[in-house]
Amino acid sequence: MIDQPVAPDPPGSLGPAPIVIVGGGIAGLATAYECVRRGVRPVVLEAGPRPGGVILTESVDGFLIDAGPDALIAQKPGAIELIRELGLGDRIQTTLEPRTSFILRGGRLHALPEASVMGIPTRLLPLATTSLFSWPGKLRMAADLVLPRRANGEDESIGAFMRRRFGDEAVDYLAQPLLAGIHSGDVERLSMRKLFPRLVELETRHRSLILAFRRAPARPSPDGIFRSLPGGLEELVRAVMAALPPATVRARSRVEALARGDGGTWRLSLAGGGALEARRVVLCVPAYAAQALLAGVDPALAELAGEIGYVSSATVALGYRREQVRHPLAGAGFVVPAAERQCSLMAASFVSSKWPGRAPPGMVLLRAFIGGARNPELMALDLDALASLAERELGGLLGIEGAPVLVRAYRWDRSNAQHEVGHLTRLARIDERLGQLPGLYITGSGFRVTGITDCITDGRATAAAALT
Repeated sequence: MIDQPVAPDPPGSLGPAPIVIVGGGIAGLATAYECVRRGVRPVVLEAGPRPGGVILTESVDGFLIDAGPDALIAQKPGAIELIRELGLGDRIQTTLEPRTSFILRGGRLHALPEASVMGIPTRLLPLATTSLFSWPGKLRMAADLVLPRRANGEDESIGAFMRRRFGDEAVDYLAQPLLAGIHSGDVERLSMRKLFPRLVELETRHRSLILAFRRAPARPSPDGIFRSLPGGLEELVRAVMAALPPATVRARSRVEALARGDGGTWRLSLAGGGALEARRVVLCVPAYAAQALLAGVDPALAELAGEIGYVSSATVALGYRREQVRHPLAGAGFVVPAAERQCSLMAASFVSSKWPGRAPPGMVLLRAFIGGARNPELMALDLDALASLAERELGGLLGIEGAPVLVRAYRWDRSNAQHEVGHLTRLARIDERLGQLPGLYITGSGFRVTGITDCITDGRATAAAALT
């Protein structure tokens, strides 16, 4: 865990800071890094005790645990480019083989069919031979080959899109656990056009998604699609912090109010007293936090930010001796469709089968994911109860005997932004309002992007725009 130094007194007496970044998650840190790279020293105000946001890595009794996200997507270059700029290119890790992912159905773990893209089949033979789908379900999915493209370009939910192309069974056992599950969201509410624009474009251009993937087959990387670092994702946070001037990030510095200052500047009032003046301000906070800060600046903009929903989730890390677990754990993990009501988990990861060096010799490390839009009521449980739930559910599915040797549970309140149908229209209105507030910028997962890699890319692009 990062021990964050506290900066000296606010620089307000020395004149306005060139740029103040509110929020020290990965979007805020990427914004700060880009400012420094362009020769401008920012001030980063983080309300919590440490930077990094949902990125948190702990080392406990020889286990290395990513409490939040544990992977970066290789096809999106933003995070990998940053890692290389920071001199960590030779430390990039790839996932171990086999990289099989499983889906729970009928109490059994079924391997995701080969030659699929986000679960969408690209060849008919793997679809025909998989045990995951019924024969009526397989035939309905194959109908994508002959179905017409959609007549209009209006936004629709992930569920509506996948139901049109592949049928109800594909919604239940692919779209909900895989596409919506990435965001811990509701498959019938999340926006297809915002979150998976490539699939929408493929339908527009090729009509059939199966045909589109067959005409231009994806070339899978021999190293898989995910990357990490030997010290977990917090190693990236530490490297960014080391690249910033000392005391750039001020932890435990909550901004309570934002207002226009004199001469076109912005004034930020801090909890406990004190204030800073800034020529430019970048909000890198959740949308609900941005709403509170914007209420006195532009009520209409604040209302738009407040319309963006969030869900909460929890992760539970469990360590076992290898002989305690009967399942071979030959793969990356599994997802749980909401239709499988006998299991309360969203997903689980076979961490020590996925990444090297995550468990001591002879041990295995598992992670369970709980809550989200599927089971929000479970977030009322305390951490001990969540850990017991994960232990019980994984024990039954993986044939685990005996108590774990390690238990760590983490709660992430309102951590997953929900980009639902209509989000693109809302974003356009937000950008229109921001255009009338010179010197004020917004980035982070509640707005244009989701995920660590895209937050890095958007944070750096926002810094570039602010300093142009």
